[in-house]
Amino acid sequence: MDQLIKMVSEKTGISESQATTAVQTVVSFLKDKMPAGMGSQLDSLIKGDSAADLTGGLKDKIGGMFGK
Repeated sequence: MDQLIKMVSEKTGISESQATTAVQTVVSFLKDKMPAGMGSQLDSLIKGDSAADLTGGLKDKIGGMFGK
């Protein structure tokens, strides 16, 4: 998440403290709007966990939404 916060701070010209608040607000909003269980996938993506693990998890979740 630190990389995302730094990028937001640099691109917007706001302090890292303000960028942290902005990023946390957006992530919280997205997690509230996502189907159950996908919030942890977003956390993994933001932390920078393995893209392969994330992709597999998302594929399973999306497939489950459509009964596959």
